[in-house]
Amino acid sequence: MNVASKLPPSLKRYAWLSIAAAIATILLKGVAWKLTGSVGLLSDAIESFVNLAGALMALWMLTLAETPADEDHAYGHGKAEYFSSAFEGFLILLAAIAIAYTAVDRLINPAPLEAVGIGLLVSVLASIINFATARILLEVGKSRNSITLEADAHHLMTDVWTSVGVIMGVGLVWLTGWLWLDPIIALVVAVNIIWTGWQIMRRSASGLMDASLPVESRKQIEALLAQYREQGLDFHALRTRQAGSRTFVTLHVLVPGHWSVQQGHDWAERIEVDIHNAIPHAHITTHLEPIEDPVSMNDQGLDRS
Repeated sequence: MNVASKLPPSLKRYAWLSIAAAIATILLKGVAWKLTGSVGLLSDAIESFVNLAGALMALWMLTLAETPADEDHAYGHGKAEYFSSAFEGFLILLAAIAIAYTAVDRLINPAPLEAVGIGLLVSVLASIINFATARILLEVGKSRNSITLEADAHHLMTDVWTSVGVIMGVGLVWLTGWLWLDPIIALVVAVNIIWTGWQIMRRSASGLMDASLPVESRKQIEALLAQYREQGLDFHALRTRQAGSRTFVTLHVLVPGHWSVQQGHDWAERIEVDIHNAIPHAHITTHLEPIEDPVSMNDQGLDRS
């Protein structure tokens, strides 16, 4: 037996939002760099190109992830989201290398900044766009279990804090005349970006390896099962996994052997519905076994979550 929910509304419109924000910030940060000549602002603009590439990849993978299950992919295409987040993490690392290279060159060959005031204002506007977009993507990503949108949101939020640091740094250079501050700030930005990229790639790898649901979700399931144990039922071989925005839960339900097939079926259906209410959009599969039969215990080795 299994319970599967209807597919939720498409997430692709949020990928389009991310694409639009990336294009807007590329243009704004490009203008800010051209006006000032700041390598710190250039590093900020380079990261926005990564945002655009990541958003385009996100759109592609979300489209694939929403493709219905077929004969060759019976569990759907949800794992495509992990390829998107891994790709974005990789792009982030490449951007960090490019930023570091540019910063070292500027450290060796200092250059004065120009039109700093207007350049900083343009950069602030770009940061506001990124912040608003990141908040929307993060909220939707968490509520819909989309690692693609979450990765995009975290990247954009990192970009916001990066921009804040760059803006403050460029302002200090403008006030103090210490030209070396500009490339040093760019190097700090590069290190921060590397950390973000690593975290995103690590989480993507975990998803591709069929990691279990978060501890909080597993505790919810165990709490529900404990209530049924008080009524004479038992369970084992509980397994969970996350595949993009799709969640899978399987378990063996042990019921009294004298029950009719209909009785066992009705209780299993109740359990599935309760788990489904606790873990929305989950695909739940149960297997009935007689609680008194020793053979039912042969597969206890699967008892994990």
